[in-house]
Amino acid sequence: MSLYPEIEPYDSGMLDVGDGHRVHWETYGNPDGKPAVVVHGGPGSGCTPGWLRYFDPEAYRVVLFDQRGCGRSTPRADDPAADLSTNTTPHLVSDIERLRERLGIERWLVLGASWGSTLGLAYAETHPERVSEMVLFSVVMTTRREVEWVTRAMGRVFPEEWERFRNGVPEADRDGDLAAAYSRLLHDPDPEVRDKAARDWCAWEDTHVATAGDHQPDPAFENPAFRMVFARLVTHYWSNAAWLEDGALLKGAERLAGIPGALIHGRLDISGPPDIPWQLARVWPDATLVLVDGAGHGAPTMNEAVVAATGRFAALPR
Repeated sequence: MSLYPEIEPYDSGMLDVGDGHRVHWETYGNPDGKPAVVVHGGPGSGCTPGWLRYFDPEAYRVVLFDQRGCGRSTPRADDPAADLSTNTTPHLVSDIERLRERLGIERWLVLGASWGSTLGLAYAETHPERVSEMVLFSVVMTTRREVEWVTRAMGRVFPEEWERFRNGVPEADRDGDLAAAYSRLLHDPDPEVRDKAARDWCAWEDTHVATAGDHQPDPAFENPAFRMVFARLVTHYWSNAAWLEDGALLKGAERLAGIPGALIHGRLDISGPPDIPWQLARVWPDATLVLVDGAGHGAPTMNEAVVAATGRFAALPR
């Protein structure tokens, strides 16, 4: 099953969400089609037109938006003066709901990947009456256990690369919270300290997802501005475990009852181990879990299953 072609937006704008933030949004496809919103990963990756390729443009009205601090939203997190105190999971959940109201949408399908699956779940569990279906892939829930796994335990898989990553922070911080240590470096007054921290963080990001033979380095990390936005926002969210109580998304999955879901995950995803979506599927009876053999985190080999899911849901009532 092929991906759909990229298309041009038919509408776009900037939404004032408060706290000095303006969120960039665009709509694509059929204005009378089934509404869907894409929740991008990172945090901080921004939303690109490539996400549209999962949707039949004749069947769907697709909304893309850049979360606070990244992409074309303002202010951006790479600004040394950027205040991240109003950039938290509850703020982003509120932004999604404001955007739905702004666009006059009653309910929409939520599609998210990686960090987008965490935020998508947080939104759906807060506003289940506004969600028609969910398609989540490379599923994570950003718990403290998961953050510890990615920033420390994954060193058992990539020992040399992890040692370089750990040694990127001051010696006094190497046995503590590495995400928090990097976050401090990324807010250092010295631009050279900030730049090195962003490079070191993104080098590790590109390593811990590389557990399948088809992995390709992310070219976005070659852009200094993108590196800074991404590293600042990821470390900000990870060091705070996404402002979610431990296990909150798993416990709150009972609120998803009646919402059809597709959970798609790479069997070789060691960065976000398959037990994460497996546990979610056990407590969300309306969701199906597809484990894709040979696929790692965000692998293109999952595309067919994602397109199949949006195709299946296109025929369901709004």
